[in-house]
Amino acid sequence: MYKNILVALDGSDTSNQALEAALRLAGENHALLHPVYVVDMPGIAIGTPGFNPVPIRDAMRAEGERVIADARDRMAKLRINGSPRVVDTNSLSEDIAQRLQLSAAECHADLIVMGTHGWRGFRRLVLGSVAERVARGAPCAVLLIPSSAQPAAGGDTAPASPPADKERS
Repeated sequence: MYKNILVALDGSDTSNQALEAALRLAGENHALLHPVYVVDMPGIAIGTPGFNPVPIRDAMRAEGERVIADARDRMAKLRINGSPRVVDTNSLSEDIAQRLQLSAAECHADLIVMGTHGWRGFRRLVLGSVAERVARGAPCAVLLIPSSAQPAAGGDTAPASPPADKERS
């Protein structure tokens, strides 16, 4: 069913759960997997006089390379092919969600898998939701893995099932 799956990674437990789900789907579908870590420098940091953003950007890129290396290792163990990569937002007006949407289009993704923290109310209003923005403008289907999902014991790559008392929409 799927040929190209993009999974958004940020090093969090939730994105690890998304990677587990994406690994399973890629294996079941013999699909290419494209793990992506986005380095985003907020415009305020770049536009501040006398501020050198290079050390922060380099640290963020190093973290991205670590996260992507882990994804690459996990893919190799399961013999899943694809193109893990670290990408940067391209301009002050581009954000993480837009970069993920562009990355999905570039790799011809027919599915984006990503974690969501499920923030509500004021926290969501202030912090926004990358997952929501990706889903609203995605060029393909989006599978959101909630932060409450627990990975299966023993490192199994099965995606978490929704609680029995909740219906799927």
